[in-house]
Amino acid sequence: MSTKTAWRNSVAGKSVLITGASRGIGAATARLFAEAGAKLGLAGRSSEALSALAAELDAKLLPCDVTDAAQVEAAVQAMVAAHGALDVMINNAGVVAPQGPMAEVDPDAWSRQIDINLKGVFHGMRAALAVMQAAGGTILTIGTGAAHTPREGISAYCASKAGALMLTKVAHLEAGEQLRIMSLSPGSVATDMQAEIRDAGATPSSALDWSAHIPPEWPALALLWMCSPEADAFRGGEVSLRDAGIRATLGLGA
Repeated sequence: MSTKTAWRNSVAGKSVLITGASRGIGAATARLFAEAGAKLGLAGRSSEALSALAAELDAKLLPCDVTDAAQVEAAVQAMVAAHGALDVMINNAGVVAPQGPMAEVDPDAWSRQIDINLKGVFHGMRAALAVMQAAGGTILTIGTGAAHTPREGISAYCASKAGALMLTKVAHLEAGEQLRIMSLSPGSVATDMQAEIRDAGATPSSALDWSAHIPPEWPALALLWMCSPEADAFRGGEVSLRDAGIRATLGLGA
């Protein structure tokens, strides 16, 4: 392996916990990290998909609702108990529902999205920081362009993702000397979430042709790179897969 791609070994032998791992970016990341030699923990709400993926990858199955701080802390502690440490925490769990105009959306469903997308990231960071800060490691968050640009029909998604990005920046200020902390903005990805956006028709991006979306394996590869010192220039900030330079670094198409 050339020095230019040495980052592909960045998680070999490392203890890695991924939330929201049952599908989409989370599942693609789990498969890539398993191939790269990581000792995986897959956290998410109990489902056949999550159980099957954990069995497929010989990963630790960690049923977990990220809106419950105690459950997230238990998942982190389970990884430490199994592997002696937690080296990488990927806060991937997120939802896009409910969609619709603010004047019409159900307030309880709106609040639930904040609980998952924002408070879930906080719970993951808090639990990970408690065990990782002394030993070092990487904490990654899945971001989005909607954290920067308001988009009609997805107010909770925009607000929660903007908050999660700010949490990432604050965590870097508090622990960035010891830990690699950053966010990935993957762009438009061909996942079940994107299909929900298309089917709801609540935002202009619903009309995008499916061929415009990148495969989930692309952000998975970016996350692997972000676990290496090669990405240190982005500590405390955000890596964007819309950036042609980043895609070139990862060996991806234009």
